[in-house]
Amino acid sequence: MKKIDCVIKPFKLEDVREKLLSLGVSGMTVSEVKGFGRQQGHKELYRGAEYEVNFVPKVRLEVVVQDEMLDQAVEAVVEAAKTGEIGDGKIFIFRVEEVVRIRTGERGPAAL
Repeated sequence: MKKIDCVIKPFKLEDVREKLLSLGVSGMTVSEVKGFGRQQGHKELYRGAEYEVNFVPKVRLEVVVQDEMLDQAVEAVVEAAKTGEIGDGKIFIFRVEEVVRIRTGERGPAAL
């Protein structure tokens, strides 16, 4: 199993969610986060005053999938989240050793 950890633009969340659900992804965790990458934040104008925004609002989406579904899921996220502009985000992939469903005690793929 693999964990796909995505950091994307907030307005792309619904597109990504729909794409992953259409693949059969059964659950996901979403968090509102702030951060910066190569763009190093940006400047904004508010009531005539310019100020620097060092941390840009993003959404972090976490999904665990079977190994054979990994490439499809990653491609779905890229396709749905891509705008072609700087700050589209990143995808990190981790190996998952074990999954346990707390309510039933199920382990492995059955716990997804």
